[in-house]
Amino acid sequence: MGRKNPAVDAYIADAQEFARPILVHIRSLMHRACPEVEEKMKWSFPNFEYKGQMANMAAFKAHCAFGFWKSAVMADPENILGAAEEKAMGQLGRITSAEDLPSDEVMIAYIREAMRLNDEGVKVPKKKPDQAKEVEVPDYFREALEKNEAALITFEKFSPSHKREYLEWITEAKTEATRRKRIATTLEWLEEGKPRNWKYM
Repeated sequence: MGRKNPAVDAYIADAQEFARPILVHIRSLMHRACPEVEEKMKWSFPNFEYKGQMANMAAFKAHCAFGFWKSAVMADPENILGAAEEKAMGQLGRITSAEDLPSDEVMIAYIREAMRLNDEGVKVPKKKPDQAKEVEVPDYFREALEKNEAALITFEKFSPSHKREYLEWITEAKTEATRRKRIATTLEWLEEGKPRNWKYM
């Protein structure tokens, strides 16, 4: 049988008022779709495990986020996973109310797809970083960093590979609007001490 973790209860209780019903609803769907699911706190966020890591959720000041651990290899019939990198975090973007979530039926189907991958032992292919490739800090990003002391401190402490992940994401943006969005997201995550791919760690 699945297990609920009192630490997750405490996390939900401490979340912003708007976030609590969202987190409660996601949690309920996880247990409904996967009765064997176990809850754990990792990286200060609630994580859901079933034969390994399966999904996680988080609450921030003005939005919530939810992500599947193996989204890169999940079937995506509703096309809700493919544009994740353009969104705030996770695969569902910024969730500000339960209405931002897919229908219960869709969510349950995706949770069961995540279960299937874990049942079958499917692994997410690891990217091999190109250590030889140097990415310089563009002036526009350096200026943005210097206006945000907390983000700058985090960035300076990061290893070269963690810096490169953010810089490549920003510099590969195809439009100015996308670049601005990615810089804003980068500063937000850096303020919270997160590397670019923290949700997959």
